[in-house]
Parts: sequence; C-alpha cells; structure tokens
Amino acid sequence: MTQVDIEGRRIRLSNLDKVLYPEAGFTKAEIVDYYARIGPTMLPHLADRATTRVRFPDGVDGQSFFEKNCPSHAPDWVRKEDVDGVNYCVVDDLPTLVWLANLAALELHTLQATATDPDRPTSMVFDLDPGPPATIIDCCRVGLELVELFDELELTSVVKTSGSKGLHLAVPLHTDVTAERTKKFALALGNLLNKRDPKRVTTAMAKEQRKGKVFVDWSQNDRHKTTVCAYSLRARPTPLVSTPVTWEEVEAAAEAEEPDLLAFQTSEVLERVEELGDLYADNLELEQELPELS
Repeated sequence: MTQVDIEGRRIRLSNLDKVLYPEAGFTKAEIVDYYARIGPTMLPHLADRATTRVRFPDGVDGQSFFEKNCPSHAPDWVRKEDVDGVNYCVVDDLPTLVWLANLAALELHTLQATATDPDRPTSMVFDLDPGPPATIIDCCRVGLELVELFDELELTSVVKTSGSKGLHLAVPLHTDVTAERTKKFALALGNLLNKRDPKRVTTAMAKEQRKGKVFVDWSQNDRHKTTVCAYSLRARPTPLVSTPVTWEEVEAAAEAEEPDLLAFQTSEVLERVEELGDLYADNLELEQELPELS
C-alpha cells in the first residue's frame, strides 16, 4: 500500500505492480501515472458530468463490471450528483481521477449533458461503429462525408478515435437544445448517408444488418446514453486511448488505408497533448445553433 498526497487529498494506492494489460505488461502504476499526467487535459471533459465506470480489477483479460452509482466507500470529498435516481460520481478534480484509476476504473464514460443541467446536451454526437469486415478506415470515409454535411450546415465538429474499432464525432452546441432534438437530427444525417451509400452505411440498430457496414449510431444522443470520455483508456489488449485527432489525420489514414495511423497508446497521447494541445477543446465551450430540419 502506498499513500500519496494530491492537491491536499490523501489517497491510498494498492497493488501498483499488478499487470492489468498482460499483452503489454502494463501495470496499475502506469495506469495511475497516465491518468495523473493526462488529468489537466482530461478533467475539463469530465467536469460536472455524471460518470460511469468500467472496472477491471483483474485486468483486461479478467472479469469486468460496469458501475453507475458511486461506490459506498467513496471518500467524502468525491462529488456525487443524483441524475434520474442514480447517485453518480462526478470527476471534477485530480484526486477523484486518481482514486478511480486506483480502483482499476480503466474506462470512464459520460452523459451528453452536465449533472447540473441534465435536460440539455452540450453536443450532438455520432458513434461510427464498423461491422466486420469493415474497419476504422471505413469509419474514416463515412466521417469525412459527415464533415461535408456539417460544413454545409456551417457547423464545426471534432473527432476522436473510440480507442477500440471506430470513430466518435461531436458537434459542440452549448445552446438551448434537447436530447430528442439532437437524436432526431443525428438520425436524419445518418439516414441521408445511408440513402446515398446503402452498401457502406446503416442506421439500423439490429446487429445482423451491420455486417460490412458502418453503423452511424445516432442513439448515442439519447438522454440516458453515455460515451467514453476523451482521453479515457479502453479495455483492449494494449493500453489504447480514445484520442482526439485532426480531420487531416482522418483523411490521411483513409487515403493510406492504415488503421494503425489512428491507434494511440498512453505515451503517444501524452506526447500529442504536449505538442498539439487539446484537439477536443472546441467541445467544451463552442456555441452553435442546431439548424431546423426541413
């Protein structure tokens, strides 16, 4: 057991030598270190958000469990907010982030709205999910088509890898809008792409209809749905991260047909942030009006 002091909070760290990513030999100590170092960049994307966790106490090859309610043993300084009857943890500070990392909460997912204004999503999101044999390269091509639509609508968007198989797009709003409206709008854009290219794109929820296609998951805009937070680790064989990227990087990967160009592990993410800053920053404050559907 190791005790550390972070911003005046005493945190007990345990089993730091335990390997949680066996293929990479990546330990809990390295996970805690990553979250401590990415914290200043990641925390604005977590702040005031109800956060769900996926915990892997025995590593990514072991059993995991999904948590909504904040654990009863949470320190009293961890902020908790009731949203629709669930007592969520809210990760507003570095001590809370490190405490969760010590619980092997590898994945942190957030609702689209803040805990203090749960009826108003701050962005419209799209989860581009490839149905095998489709890959992230197919997601890149669909994502670039979506960007063309955004450009026509004069909407700025940001993009990140899911850290798994696909891409996540967000259109910052920060204006008066409801989840029903963002969900309806996202479905309309997905259906438009499906109409243009039905062999590549689908908005169908049934998995059997997604084979070889990119599923434009408009339902992520549902009031109760969460999306993995920018800079969160993912439970993959290696410590891949849901990483903000530029549209130029998406285009380059699509042209090269190289999925590895969009696969980033923790050390690479930290280097990128130091060099490029927060490529997802527009999603924090940029105000945009969602046009009316014609």
